[in-house]
Amino acid sequence: MMPANTSNVMKKWILLLGLICLFSSFTHNELSWVAIGDSITYLNDHPNETGNRITKGYMTRVVEQLPYIHYINQGHNGWTAARIASGIETLGLVKADVFSVFLGTNDWWSGRPVGRLQDYRQNTGSGTLYGSFRIIIDKLRRLNPQAPIILITPMQRADFVYLANFKNNAYGSYKPKNGQSLEAFANAIDSISRYEQLPVIDLYHLKSLQLSKLVRYKRLKDPRTGVYTNYKYPKFIDIPFNPETDEYPYPVGAIDRTYDGLHPSDKGYALISRSLVKVLKKY
Repeated sequence: MMPANTSNVMKKWILLLGLICLFSSFTHNELSWVAIGDSITYLNDHPNETGNRITKGYMTRVVEQLPYIHYINQGHNGWTAARIASGIETLGLVKADVFSVFLGTNDWWSGRPVGRLQDYRQNTGSGTLYGSFRIIIDKLRRLNPQAPIILITPMQRADFVYLANFKNNAYGSYKPKNGQSLEAFANAIDSISRYEQLPVIDLYHLKSLQLSKLVRYKRLKDPRTGVYTNYKYPKFIDIPFNPETDEYPYPVGAIDRTYDGLHPSDKGYALISRSLVKVLKKY
């Protein structure tokens, strides 16, 4: 028979090995992540430019849940996919284990053509959204052919008014710009993902980011009385806003999934990061 003390020592070793194996099963190789985008990505590291209406963006929230991922912010304030594509060799993009591309809303508002899938297939250049994405994806594949490339569609958007300059404003995605809907841009990105068999996060059609949930209200002067009134979507669509004389239409109480009709609030970023975590945890 085995002495009692030897038996106890073996049991302790077995327990220790079991704990080591359990711990090892929860560890993960370090991953580098390059996130390409516009202001929605850029603001992750610049909350002061939101009037501190946000505390952290989607990348910070992702790495809080997946701490083995280390992100590089390649968000460019106000940029279109076309501008990213045209300057792709000057951005300082580096090889990474995973890439994400979150663009399209500025292309829509700038009136740039969405194009057709044929523009992507034939690599026709940055004149269309499809062609721009071909340039971007080709570059990322040259950097690391094995890296997953996650595409993220633009969100829906309510009326936008820039907190620092009221004259910088834009109507929402409830009506077309230059004869094109924002949904057409989201659908184009989805079609590229299916063509290339890339993972896609479709924020445009996410129920929790629908137009009616982006702001609680828009505070505007009643045209009949001149009294400031809180109008919910869609009632505020036809109420005029004068950037020269009116107060900011989205006080803190109006914040919901966005803080200004376009850019995500903490609640909005949390929803985006939740979708990203589901995809990123597979790698």
